[in-house]
Amino acid sequence: MTITGLDAVLLSYDEPQADSLHTRLTQVLGRPVKRLHGVRGMRRAYRLCAELVDTEQFFLADGDFAIDETFSASTVEPLAEGVSLRVWQAENPVNGLVYGYGGLKLIRRTALREMGQAVDVLASLPGRTEFCRQTAGVTQFNQSPFHAWKAGFRECAMLARGSEYGMTDASAQQRIDAWTASDSGAFAAHAAIGARDGLAFAKAAGRDPERFEGLNDPAWLMRRFAVLYGEQAVTG
Repeated sequence: MTITGLDAVLLSYDEPQADSLHTRLTQVLGRPVKRLHGVRGMRRAYRLCAELVDTEQFFLADGDFAIDETFSASTVEPLAEGVSLRVWQAENPVNGLVYGYGGLKLIRRTALREMGQAVDVLASLPGRTEFCRQTAGVTQFNQSPFHAWKAGFRECAMLARGSEYGMTDASAQQRIDAWTASDSGAFAAHAAIGARDGLAFAKAAGRDPERFEGLNDPAWLMRRFAVLYGEQAVTG
Protein backbone atom coordinates (compact mmCIF):
# COMPACT_ATOMS: atom_id res chain seq x y z
CA MET A 1 0.00 0.00 0.00
CA THR A 2 1.34 3.42 -0.92
CA ILE A 3 0.95 6.52 1.22
CA THR A 4 -1.38 7.96 -1.41
CA GLY A 5 -3.86 5.18 -0.67
CA LEU A 6 -4.34 6.07 2.97
CA ASP A 7 -7.64 7.24 4.43
CA ALA A 8 -8.08 10.66 6.02
CA VAL A 9 -10.51 11.88 8.70
CA LEU A 10 -11.53 15.33 9.90
CA LEU A 11 -12.64 15.16 13.54
CA SER A 12 -14.94 18.06 14.42
CA TYR A 13 -17.28 18.95 17.24
CA ASP A 14 -18.71 22.47 16.97
CA GLU A 15 -16.04 24.46 15.13
CA PRO A 16 -17.72 27.21 13.04
CA GLN A 17 -15.42 26.74 10.02
CA ALA A 18 -15.27 22.94 10.06
CA ASP A 19 -17.20 22.51 6.80
CA SER A 20 -14.93 24.79 4.79
CA LEU A 21 -11.78 23.34 6.38
CA HIS A 22 -13.01 19.84 5.51
CA THR A 23 -13.34 20.92 1.88
CA ARG A 24 -9.87 22.46 1.97
CA LEU A 25 -8.36 19.30 3.45
CA THR A 26 -10.00 17.17 0.75
CA GLN A 27 -8.63 19.38 -2.00
CA VAL A 28 -5.07 19.53 -0.65
CA LEU A 29 -4.76 15.84 0.22
CA GLY A 30 -6.29 14.91 -3.13
CA ARG A 31 -8.54 12.20 -1.69
CA PRO A 32 -11.94 11.90 0.00
CA VAL A 33 -11.75 12.90 3.67
CA LYS A 34 -14.14 11.17 6.03
CA ARG A 35 -15.84 13.18 8.77
CA LEU A 36 -16.74 12.46 12.39
CA HIS A 37 -18.73 15.28 13.94
CA GLY A 38 -20.36 16.14 17.26
CA VAL A 39 -19.24 13.15 19.35
CA ARG A 40 -19.05 14.08 23.02
CA GLY A 41 -15.97 12.87 24.86
CA MET A 42 -12.61 13.25 23.17
CA ARG A 43 -11.39 9.73 23.91
CA ARG A 44 -14.60 8.21 22.52
CA ALA A 45 -14.36 10.40 19.41
CA TYR A 46 -10.80 9.33 18.67
CA ARG A 47 -11.70 5.67 19.11
CA LEU A 48 -14.62 6.05 16.72
CA CYS A 49 -12.26 7.49 14.10
CA ALA A 50 -10.52 4.12 14.07
CA GLU A 51 -13.79 2.48 13.07
CA LEU A 52 -14.38 4.89 10.17
CA VAL A 53 -11.25 4.04 8.22
CA ASP A 54 -10.28 1.12 6.03
CA THR A 55 -6.50 1.58 6.22
CA GLU A 56 -4.23 0.82 9.19
CA GLN A 57 -2.52 4.21 8.92
CA PHE A 58 -4.54 7.34 8.20
CA PHE A 59 -4.34 11.13 8.27
CA LEU A 60 -6.24 12.78 11.13
CA ALA A 61 -7.02 16.49 11.39
CA ASP A 62 -8.92 18.53 13.94
CA GLY A 63 -12.01 20.45 12.87
CA ASP A 64 -10.17 23.77 13.15
CA PHE A 65 -7.04 22.78 11.22
CA ALA A 66 -6.35 24.74 8.02
CA ILE A 67 -3.91 22.70 5.98
CA ASP A 68 -1.21 24.52 4.02
CA GLU A 69 -2.10 24.42 0.34
CA THR A 70 1.48 23.39 -0.51
CA PHE A 71 1.42 20.29 1.72
CA SER A 72 2.23 17.23 -0.40
CA ALA A 73 0.71 14.00 0.85
CA SER A 74 2.49 12.05 -1.90
CA THR A 75 5.89 12.70 -0.28
CA VAL A 76 4.86 11.47 3.17
CA GLU A 77 6.62 8.35 4.40
CA PRO A 78 4.52 5.69 6.19
CA LEU A 79 5.02 5.23 9.92
CA ALA A 80 7.90 2.95 10.78
CA GLU A 81 7.43 -0.14 12.91
CA GLY A 82 6.96 0.82 16.55
CA VAL A 83 5.71 4.33 15.73
CA SER A 84 2.02 4.94 16.42
CA LEU A 85 1.73 8.64 15.66
CA ARG A 86 3.43 11.38 13.65
CA VAL A 87 2.52 15.00 14.31
CA TRP A 88 3.26 17.87 11.93
CA GLN A 89 3.60 21.34 13.40
CA ALA A 90 0.90 24.00 13.14
CA GLU A 91 1.12 27.77 13.38
CA ASN A 92 -0.72 29.34 16.30
CA PRO A 93 -2.60 32.47 15.13
CA VAL A 94 -2.73 34.30 18.47
CA ASN A 95 0.75 33.96 19.93
CA GLY A 96 3.19 33.01 17.17
CA LEU A 97 4.04 29.57 18.54
CA VAL A 98 4.78 26.79 16.04
CA TYR A 99 4.64 23.28 17.47
CA GLY A 100 2.53 20.14 17.47
CA TYR A 101 -0.55 21.72 19.06
CA GLY A 102 -3.44 21.33 16.60
CA GLY A 103 -1.20 19.89 13.89
CA LEU A 104 -1.92 17.29 11.23
CA LYS A 105 -1.43 13.68 12.31
CA LEU A 106 -0.63 10.34 10.73
CA ILE A 107 -1.85 7.64 13.10
CA ARG A 108 -2.37 3.90 13.40
CA ARG A 109 -5.89 2.55 13.71
CA THR A 110 -4.78 -0.27 16.04
CA ALA A 111 -3.05 2.23 18.34
CA LEU A 112 -6.28 4.21 18.76
CA ARG A 113 -8.11 1.03 19.68
CA GLU A 114 -5.49 0.36 22.39
CA MET A 115 -5.11 3.88 23.83
CA GLY A 116 -4.85 4.39 27.58
CA GLN A 117 -6.26 7.01 29.92
CA ALA A 118 -3.98 10.07 29.70
CA VAL A 119 -5.81 13.42 29.79
CA ASP A 120 -3.88 14.42 26.67
CA VAL A 121 -5.61 11.57 24.89
CA LEU A 122 -3.11 10.78 22.14
CA ALA A 123 -0.23 10.75 24.64
CA SER A 124 -1.58 7.41 25.87
CA LEU A 125 -1.12 5.57 22.57
CA PRO A 126 1.12 2.50 22.65
CA GLY A 127 4.32 2.91 20.68
CA ARG A 128 6.39 5.99 19.87
CA THR A 129 5.34 9.45 18.73
CA GLU A 130 7.29 11.31 16.05
CA PHE A 131 7.23 15.11 15.98
CA CYS A 132 7.87 16.36 12.46
CA ARG A 133 9.64 19.72 12.06
CA GLN A 134 7.59 20.56 8.97
CA THR A 135 4.71 22.98 9.44
CA ALA A 136 1.59 21.60 7.77
CA GLY A 137 -0.86 24.45 8.38
CA VAL A 138 -2.55 26.71 10.91
CA THR A 139 -4.66 25.69 13.89
CA GLN A 140 -7.53 28.15 13.53
CA PHE A 141 -9.08 27.62 16.95
CA ASN A 142 -9.77 31.35 17.40
CA GLN A 143 -13.14 31.33 15.63
CA SER A 144 -15.20 32.63 18.57
CA PRO A 145 -14.60 33.91 22.10
CA PHE A 146 -15.41 30.48 23.55
CA HIS A 147 -13.24 28.49 21.14
CA ALA A 148 -10.24 30.77 21.74
CA TRP A 149 -10.75 30.60 25.52
CA LYS A 150 -11.13 26.81 25.42
CA ALA A 151 -7.88 26.37 23.49
CA GLY A 152 -5.89 28.44 25.96
CA PHE A 153 -7.59 26.83 28.95
CA ARG A 154 -7.00 23.21 27.90
CA GLU A 155 -3.46 23.63 26.64
CA CYS A 156 -2.14 25.61 29.60
CA ALA A 157 -3.88 23.38 32.13
CA MET A 158 -2.12 20.36 30.61
CA LEU A 159 1.22 22.15 30.29
CA ALA A 160 1.05 23.28 33.91
CA ARG A 161 0.18 19.81 35.16
CA GLY A 162 3.13 18.33 33.27
CA SER A 163 3.54 17.35 29.63
CA GLU A 164 2.64 13.74 28.91
CA TYR A 165 5.03 13.75 25.93
CA GLY A 166 8.17 14.27 28.04
CA MET A 167 8.53 18.00 27.34
CA THR A 168 11.00 19.76 29.64
CA ASP A 169 9.68 22.13 32.29
CA ALA A 170 11.52 24.99 30.60
CA SER A 171 9.87 24.33 27.24
CA ALA A 172 6.45 24.01 28.87
CA GLN A 173 6.95 27.33 30.66
CA GLN A 174 7.97 29.07 27.43
CA ARG A 175 4.73 27.94 25.83
CA ILE A 176 2.67 28.94 28.85
CA ASP A 177 4.26 32.39 28.76
CA ALA A 178 3.39 32.75 25.08
CA TRP A 179 -0.21 31.62 25.57
CA THR A 180 -0.82 33.99 28.49
CA ALA A 181 0.59 36.86 26.41
CA SER A 182 -1.51 36.09 23.29
CA ASP A 183 -2.14 39.37 21.49
CA SER A 184 -2.46 38.68 17.74
CA GLY A 185 -5.41 37.74 15.57
CA ALA A 186 -9.09 37.29 16.37
CA PHE A 187 -10.08 36.71 20.00
CA ALA A 188 -6.46 36.69 21.19
CA ALA A 189 -7.51 38.24 24.51
CA HIS A 190 -9.90 35.34 25.11
CA ALA A 191 -7.09 32.84 24.48
CA ALA A 192 -4.89 34.68 26.99
CA ILE A 193 -7.67 34.73 29.59
CA GLY A 194 -8.31 31.04 28.96
CA ALA A 195 -4.62 30.31 29.44
CA ARG A 196 -4.62 32.02 32.83
CA ASP A 197 -7.84 30.27 33.82
CA GLY A 198 -6.28 26.95 32.78
CA LEU A 199 -3.28 27.57 35.02
CA ALA A 200 -5.58 28.25 37.96
CA PHE A 201 -7.57 25.11 37.19
CA ALA A 202 -4.41 22.98 37.05
CA LYS A 203 -3.35 24.33 40.43
CA ALA A 204 -6.73 23.51 41.95
CA ALA A 205 -7.52 20.21 40.21
CA GLY A 206 -4.25 18.85 38.83
CA ARG A 207 -4.14 16.05 41.41
CA ASP A 208 -7.79 15.09 40.97
CA PRO A 209 -7.92 12.87 37.84
CA GLU A 210 -11.72 12.76 37.69
CA ARG A 211 -12.06 16.52 37.87
CA PHE A 212 -9.16 17.11 35.46
CA GLU A 213 -10.87 14.87 32.91
CA GLY A 214 -13.32 17.75 32.36
CA LEU A 215 -10.77 19.07 29.87
CA ASN A 216 -12.00 16.40 27.46
CA ASP A 217 -15.71 17.20 27.86
CA PRO A 218 -16.87 20.03 25.54
CA ALA A 219 -20.12 20.49 27.46
CA TRP A 220 -18.24 20.91 30.75
CA LEU A 221 -15.92 23.46 29.15
CA MET A 222 -18.87 25.41 27.74
CA ARG A 223 -20.56 25.50 31.15
CA ARG A 224 -17.37 26.67 32.84
CA PHE A 225 -16.91 29.47 30.31
CA ALA A 226 -20.53 30.55 30.67
CA VAL A 227 -20.29 30.59 34.47
CA LEU A 228 -17.12 32.68 34.36
CA TYR A 229 -18.07 35.13 31.63
CA GLY A 230 -21.81 34.88 30.98
CA GLU A 231 -23.92 33.23 28.30
CA GLN A 232 -23.52 36.19 25.94
CA ALA A 233 -19.76 35.71 25.89
CA VAL A 234 -20.13 32.24 24.39
CA THR A 235 -21.11 33.65 21.00
CA GLY A 236 -19.47 37.05 21.33
